[in-house]
Amino acid sequence: MKKQNLIFVLTLFCFMNVYSQNDSQALIKETIEMYFDGWKKGDTLKVGKAMHSTCKLKNVKEDKVVVFDRKTYLSGFKPKATVENIESKILNLDVTGNIAAAKCEIKTAKYIFIDYFNLMYTEGRWYIVDKISTRKEISKEK
Repeated sequence: MKKQNLIFVLTLFCFMNVYSQNDSQALIKETIEMYFDGWKKGDTLKVGKAMHSTCKLKNVKEDKVVVFDRKTYLSGFKPKATVENIESKILNLDVTGNIAAAKCEIKTAKYIFIDYFNLMYTEGRWYIVDKISTRKEISKEK
């Protein structure tokens, strides 16, 4: 009888872990989609809501690492109508407990941006807590 109880508990734990993982992925995707939507519209409220107040954003310019805090990053956005030819997608998502990493792509007519987001579950929801980014120009073949 004890062996059956142990098997039941272990099976229940496995199902709960899978459910929790899937639930976390859905909530993380919501956070990233909020970021994408805000980015496309220049909506600092949406982009800002996706990012934790401590978020740092990094990229490389002239072979030097440049770091922006959240406030400085958001100040670069200007409201605009949503541009229809911008594509955004999550390329990869890895979740472990209350932390996650996502590789994302935003493609515009001129550039492809690749962002790596580190996310954490804190204060009752998922936030982007760190971002590194690069972009490459899309070549116009003639």
